[in-house]
Amino acid sequence: MPEQTVKTIPIQKPKPAVGAIPLPTKAGEEPAPFKTISAPPKSNYPTEVIDLPSQGYFYNPSSPLASGKLELKYMTAREEDILTSQNLIKKGVVLDALLSALIVNPDVKLDDILIGDKNAVFVAARILAYGKDYPVKIKCPSCGEEADDKIDLSSFQAKEFDFSKYTRGENRFEFILPVSDKTIAYKLLSHRDEQAIDAELKSLAKFSKNVGSSPEITTRLKYMILAVDGNDDRNIVKKFVDNDLSSRDSLPFRNHVRENSPDINMDFNYTCPACNHSEVMPCPMGVSFFWPKS
Repeated sequence: MPEQTVKTIPIQKPKPAVGAIPLPTKAGEEPAPFKTISAPPKSNYPTEVIDLPSQGYFYNPSSPLASGKLELKYMTAREEDILTSQNLIKKGVVLDALLSALIVNPDVKLDDILIGDKNAVFVAARILAYGKDYPVKIKCPSCGEEADDKIDLSSFQAKEFDFSKYTRGENRFEFILPVSDKTIAYKLLSHRDEQAIDAELKSLAKFSKNVGSSPEITTRLKYMILAVDGNDDRNIVKKFVDNDLSSRDSLPFRNHVRENSPDINMDFNYTCPACNHSEVMPCPMGVSFFWPKS
């Protein structure tokens, strides 16, 4: 896989001015008139504005997310109450409730946020709540020794993305499968899609006779793929994923989506203090990420 160029995700102080975003245009067309998005009411608490990895490019122009920015409030004791709610923890929605409470603009719903943007919101919320330093325990993949380490969350960066190839305001893309030569239309998944996928997988698990197996890949593909060779009938799409999509097509497609989705790079450089082994590793998302020790 080719090495990707990355850029930092700055956190900016909010501006009181009303934002304006361009309406969708096709490649080569003149810029469309600007559509004004009303700014949310001023907060009575400290906030920060973060830049979304998608730059708001793939949201409907009428959405406040199309500005490419999102204002978050600093976490208070009230939000810490959310984190310690046993009811929310048991339901598995505690972090969703937290992020929803931190979003300042009431017109922005967590369900509408694309997964790559949600990752950026998640990290920014942790930085605003407890600072950029994230203490972790890392087991060296070379010598097996476990040691304490500290990850600078502010060093996480956004993947470089060529937005000029796409149409602003459209979350619909095409990919030609390399083996079957079929053209599939697909979308970037939102938090709402992820919730629906999780619910469907839990439902399927109750009736599955194959213990230990999960149709996660096919379920996710059914939500992601919008049409096959121009046919957007949902039954046709589901049948195609279940019966006709070979692994030689599925894997390249999934790799393509992963490499061509706005997101942040949550890898960090690890050096083992025992054997000096160095490696780029994914950030471990442990309990202490939002529940640091007192």
